[in-house]
Amino acid sequence: MDIRELFAKNLRQARKEKGLSQEELAHLAEVDRTYVGALERRRYSVSIDVLDRLATVLEVEAWQLLLPAKTADDFNRP
Repeated sequence: MDIRELFAKNLRQARKEKGLSQEELAHLAEVDRTYVGALERRRYSVSIDVLDRLATVLEVEAWQLLLPAKTADDFNRP
């Protein structure tokens, strides 16, 4: 699994755990809704600045969005 796929899966999982739609996440992270969808479908690579904004909104550390996905509980750990 490549890093783009790992990020896409982790982003989707973390977003759903927060109960956010793609549109809500995009609004809070100040990016376009279609961009969030494209990230979750692995169409684009995320910039480090956007990665940081998404992680902040999702209340996770940016590095957590780049690690191999394990369980839903992994995003709830400090």
